[in-house]
Amino acid sequence: MSDSNAITATTRVPAWAAGDRPRGRPSGGGKSRDDDDRSRGRTGGRRRRVCIMCADHIRYVDYKNVSFLRRFVSDRARIETRRRTSACAKHQRALSNAIKRARHLALLPYTPDHIRISQGR
Repeated sequence: MSDSNAITATTRVPAWAAGDRPRGRPSGGGKSRDDDDRSRGRTGGRRRRVCIMCADHIRYVDYKNVSFLRRFVSDRARIETRRRTSACAKHQRALSNAIKRARHLALLPYTPDHIRISQGR
């Protein structure tokens, strides 16, 4: 045996080094994500919520419409986030400006009054 044959016999090249390298996650035999979704009865992701004001074709958010604005103010007198109100960015900006104007004119409260009453003062 020559020395070159002895070297190649002892050093083995892995199968993936020749270009057959596996891609992606290793398949572990567990459930795939698709199987899990089908077992729960869902075919796709969550349905996207539509902006209330876009659906009703509201062009201008009126600061004098207090009953409408109260839907977007929490019980602690904070402006609700886009995620909770399902408003688009354009209407969320208009909402926050309208709520601030209504607060300035004392149509909406800056602070929650019922929290001060419940503390016993």
